[in-house]
Amino acid sequence: MNIHEYQGKEVLKRYGVAVLDGYVATTPEEAEAGAAKLPGPIWVVKSQIHAGGRGAGRFTNDPDGKGGVRLAKSVAEVKEQAAKMLGSVLVTKQTGPQGKQVNRLYIEAGCDIARELYLALLLDRDTSRIVIMASTEGGMEIEEVAEHHPEKILRVHVDPATGVFPYHGRELAFGLGLTGKQVGAFQKLVTALYTAYIELDGAIIEINPVVVTKAGDVLALDAKVSFDDSALYRHKDLEALRDDTEMDPKELDAVNHDLNYVALDGEIGCMVNGAGLAMATMDIIKLYGSSPANFLDVGGTADAARVTEAFRIITSDANVKGILVNIFGGIAKCDMIANGIVAASKNLDLKVPLVVRLEGTNVELGKKILAESGLAIIPADNLADAAQKAVAAVRNA
Repeated sequence: MNIHEYQGKEVLKRYGVAVLDGYVATTPEEAEAGAAKLPGPIWVVKSQIHAGGRGAGRFTNDPDGKGGVRLAKSVAEVKEQAAKMLGSVLVTKQTGPQGKQVNRLYIEAGCDIARELYLALLLDRDTSRIVIMASTEGGMEIEEVAEHHPEKILRVHVDPATGVFPYHGRELAFGLGLTGKQVGAFQKLVTALYTAYIELDGAIIEINPVVVTKAGDVLALDAKVSFDDSALYRHKDLEALRDDTEMDPKELDAVNHDLNYVALDGEIGCMVNGAGLAMATMDIIKLYGSSPANFLDVGGTADAARVTEAFRIITSDANVKGILVNIFGGIAKCDMIANGIVAASKNLDLKVPLVVRLEGTNVELGKKILAESGLAIIPADNLADAAQKAVAAVRNA
């Protein structure tokens, strides 16, 4: 689960991370009032959306070409910029061409920046350890740094049995060329972020940039914080930070029905049980010349009701021209899934081709239920057969 920058800063402040004061605004008047409480002579007006690259982004309806993070030289100009930004659609590299509507702004005072650095914590699945990444190239997208200057990315892996130590932070600080009190401040920042990451079941914490002021202070000027969805039951306070307006409506619908769904831009809807099997299904659809419209894992305990909801969400996507169901029966037996497919097809009056591949527990009974349903369901014997039939059905529809 992602949260906004201002929410991330509030969370990290509890762990001792140094951030600038700021105010959230949903109207130009609130932006003006917030700016009036902050010292000038420069103010920063920041779009709050769940996407990176805001500063380099562009608003679709703003001919002046300014990005989603703007400087203002007066309180009046803060209000003026807020009026232009709120309600407008911001397009960045991470939003896709459709962009995201800006419904909130974060107003901060300007900062006397001497250096901009990059710092992030995430799970390295190759080592099963949390990796702390840092770079001198703060303010840039880390993907570009990795592609063009990989030598400028420093990495420290933390043993989960021992946790973070001060030397981890100092090693990175020295690698970044920090000196004097900056080293101690950076080390404390690393320790605070690691503690927050562990205690809050983080997925990623990214500070881009970390700034060193001309006075030598080390501040988190941004905060991209994301949490492990599977652990949110332990953090009801964090779950309350979810901004439903930032989610695809279909994905929000799926969350409310305990389905793992991610909307994509293809034409074949997928319903699969198991994340690995879902990924393989998406790959083989591409192999045979089409593209998946979604990732959808109904889980190992799917029942008829969940299958019906899955079909409803898939068919709510106007781009879907066919559906491929790929089920390996285990806890969720094939006959139970088959009954769910039949019920969903009838209840939703399915109009697009439907290809079903079943394997596993009670597979023959499941196939019998589908065959005797009277519905135009296309059976498949294996995954390759299913993908080929789905692609062919879509092309012939």
